[in-house]
Amino acid sequence: MLDLPTDLPAELAPLSWLIGVWEGTGVIDYETENHHFAGEFTHRVSFSHDGGSFLNYSASAWLHGDDDAHTSLVSEVGYWRLALPAEDSDAGPALLSPLGSPLVRTVDDIEKLRNDAGAFDIEVSLVHSNGVSELYLGQIAGPRVDIATDAIVRPEGAKPYGAATRMYGLVDGHLLWAWDIAALGKELSSHASARLARLE
Repeated sequence: MLDLPTDLPAELAPLSWLIGVWEGTGVIDYETENHHFAGEFTHRVSFSHDGGSFLNYSASAWLHGDDDAHTSLVSEVGYWRLALPAEDSDAGPALLSPLGSPLVRTVDDIEKLRNDAGAFDIEVSLVHSNGVSELYLGQIAGPRVDIATDAIVRPEGAKPYGAATRMYGLVDGHLLWAWDIAALGKELSSHASARLARLE
């Protein structure tokens, strides 16, 4: 059973079940014209909050080797938030201060933001340790998240990577996820999935 925090801003109520540190194993299975990527990996994901209207996110994964050696696969950080229009009460861009009084939303205010499917629209921004940045748009409906890239920014020397989708779901107290990618000349297809247990 998950213990959900009660001191969150209302904007985080739909995302609150994600908060915590999750760890487990998964599998990679992705075939390109020149190579078949396959293997088992360990994945650790952390969702936290610091009082703002967003969740802090970090994740790392290591490939299991035949000789118990582990190869780092990815490290990423980012933010998850409800898709809300910027208000005068919000700071930014950059270091610009808010122009209005803080806007305090209630859970009832958030409930009115449900889309036609009864879910909440969300935005997820991620940066990988190799310099790739992703902006995902999607929705959260109860204990399920579906997001797809709206934009990917790659450094000049990065490998080809054109699109991605991710799905997260809470099943029997575990965080299950699947990540599809379009990379290295291949169209969007299944790439990796994992089952994570909540550690804290």
